[in-house]
Amino acid sequence: MNNFFVILAAGKSKRFNKKIAKQFYNYKNKEIIDHSIEKSIDSQLFKKIIIVTNNLNHLKKKKYPKIVKIIKGGKERSDSSLNALKYIKKFNPRNVFIHDAARPNFSIRLLKNLTKKLKTNKAVVPVVSSKDSIKYKIKDQIFNLNRNNLILTQTPQAFRFNDLFNLSMKQKINVKDEATLFISKNHKVKFIPGENRNSKITYLDDIKTSKTYFGIGFDLHRLIRNKKLYLGGIKIPFHSGLKGHSDGDVILHAIIDAILGASRKKDIGTYFPNTKKFKNIRSPKMLKPIINNLNKSHFFINNLDINLICEKPKVSKHRDKIINSISKLTNIDKNIINLKGKTVEKLGLIGKEKAIACEVIISITKYD
Repeated sequence: MNNFFVILAAGKSKRFNKKIAKQFYNYKNKEIIDHSIEKSIDSQLFKKIIIVTNNLNHLKKKKYPKIVKIIKGGKERSDSSLNALKYIKKFNPRNVFIHDAARPNFSIRLLKNLTKKLKTNKAVVPVVSSKDSIKYKIKDQIFNLNRNNLILTQTPQAFRFNDLFNLSMKQKINVKDEATLFISKNHKVKFIPGENRNSKITYLDDIKTSKTYFGIGFDLHRLIRNKKLYLGGIKIPFHSGLKGHSDGDVILHAIIDAILGASRKKDIGTYFPNTKKFKNIRSPKMLKPIINNLNKSHFFINNLDINLICEKPKVSKHRDKIINSISKLTNIDKNIINLKGKTVEKLGLIGKEKAIACEVIISITKYD
């Protein structure tokens, strides 16, 4: 194993619009650069990992393994790359991978594919197809480009060290990636499939994530004779129904409270107090404005997990009907709704079939 991994992290990130360089911005619970460092270490493919940066003090405060070396970067990307090549030359490397720190989402599988292809090639570069229609402007003229003939190069890019070193030493202009050096000299480059998720972070919007919130709902009602039983918005055949100011549907009540909890809108009693206005109201009518407000606030439901706690009726007999009902009432896919039946081993009011309870956990995400 005589492979070296170079991470270029000397950019100033002017387009990122942050006070700190984007490579040190927190992303998925760690700095952007640390994703690349950890993956290159975990791959066990590299003898050394070289970080090229102009913020030496920041990185040297961290405790990286001895395999990681930190060196000073240059003014331009190509200068930083050349600094790394000069540094590792003394180790007599066979292969070198050059990677932009602003691409944290590559996979170890990609590293292995690059390594495999380097056995029979001097330069291996991952590419993806363009998703967009692209125009080309020359002065005042606009030309359409054939999207099928366009490829977008990514990093890491892998090379035989001596070939890349010799080309880099002779370069006289700033280049945006190492593949350019080979292509400009008509040297063969092996292009392999890249990864769509391995996009480059350029702007802050590139890593803005939607905010996800969780809510918990709970409800419990006594069972009484000669009343209809409603669960999840449908009538369930049973000898008793649930006592309450409304129809006592513990499933829908728990869903309402879970939604209100996740969206930080107090509780069900705030909107449906025990007044004459809401006497004997059906729970689907209570759920509808809650769902409408959720949609107006630009939230969508990720999943709904429901525990119906009772001895009888058996949940398994009615699960599909209840889930289908909830799906229609909330306008969400039934596949993101889960309904479980739980007993309490004959304990307490629920165990004596004198009450039914329900608890719900919901996940909602806000979108623009």
